[in-house]
Amino acid sequence: MIIHIGLDTVNLGGKYFTAKVKAEDKVKKGDLLIEFDLAAIKKEYDTITPVLVTNADDFSEIVPLKTSGTVKVGEPVIKIK
Repeated sequence: MIIHIGLDTVNLGGKYFTAKVKAEDKVKKGDLLIEFDLAAIKKEYDTITPVLVTNADDFSEIVPLKTSGTVKVGEPVIKIK
């Protein structure tokens, strides 16, 4: 899964972001993945955040639960079976 926080934010070179897991780590529901300074990022970049399932063929069903708007901490955005 790829969660890309903001558009073109790669240009920040990690500024305002603190990763709490690394690539290939196993995570479970409720794990903190990343912390970031949303207000600082919004000053320079659009904060639209695509969520991509890169191994979709491994699942029988992928259902988006939230396709736009603000997401609260702990709110599900996708259901995968």
